[in-house]
Amino acid sequence: MHAGDRGSGNLEMFGSLLRFFRERAGVTQEALAQYVGYSKSQVAMVERGERAPKGQFVEIADERLGAQGALLAAARKLRVSRFPSWFEDYAELEARATAIYMYTTHVIPGLLQTEAYALATFEVHRPSLEDEEIETRLAARLDRQRVLERRPAPVVGFVLEEHILRRPLGGGQALKEQLGHILNIGRRRNVEIQVMRTGRQNHAGLDGPMILLEAEDPDRIAYVEGPHNGYFVSQQPELGQMFARYGILRAQALDPEESAQLISEVAGRL
Repeated sequence: MHAGDRGSGNLEMFGSLLRFFRERAGVTQEALAQYVGYSKSQVAMVERGERAPKGQFVEIADERLGAQGALLAAARKLRVSRFPSWFEDYAELEARATAIYMYTTHVIPGLLQTEAYALATFEVHRPSLEDEEIETRLAARLDRQRVLERRPAPVVGFVLEEHILRRPLGGGQALKEQLGHILNIGRRRNVEIQVMRTGRQNHAGLDGPMILLEAEDPDRIAYVEGPHNGYFVSQQPELGQMFARYGILRAQALDPEESAQLISEVAGRL
């Protein structure tokens, strides 16, 4: 099962339909952008299913491209999500999971991010995101964090590579506040945060980051996220191997108390 098969996948279908009529009419993205009052990049985002059409976009595009009402009909069936289409399936499972386990290697995970840190991750995105897209993604990311406060509370575990605690996204003050926030989250009874030391010689996570979920249906599933997509692992033996690998990672990392001490020391130097 691949992310994007449900949910805002209808945005992708609308985008494909829009691209079909645009190309059939011999209209470039630049030309269509001028007609509808968008930038070329915004038109491209609609065609990729990353942005919902707004304002008079659909009406103008339908008439200019000779779609004869097809775009109008498709737009009426759109269900807009604040998540990228490829991420929406995962977000749905995460929201109802009974257990969430994350191993991260490049950036502090979204469930632990402060608003300032999260904003910085979007502002350094390449290619650059539009202001509206940043606002939408930021709101969605912060809203995801409500899962940590859900009742009944899920069991949540994080294994963080040490070096991401030192990367000053958003600046030194933003990182200092971010580390303090991690310490606060780690004090919750349902959350355990561990740090994998950079100097660790034996390391079970060299295959890269992963997220493991336990829920009622499916009872266990893993998720691997890439730069612009993600995929689920639900079949054995791969699924069992990933859960086993995460267990080894936990044993190799600092325990929660040692991890909190290290995070405090890093924050204290900022």
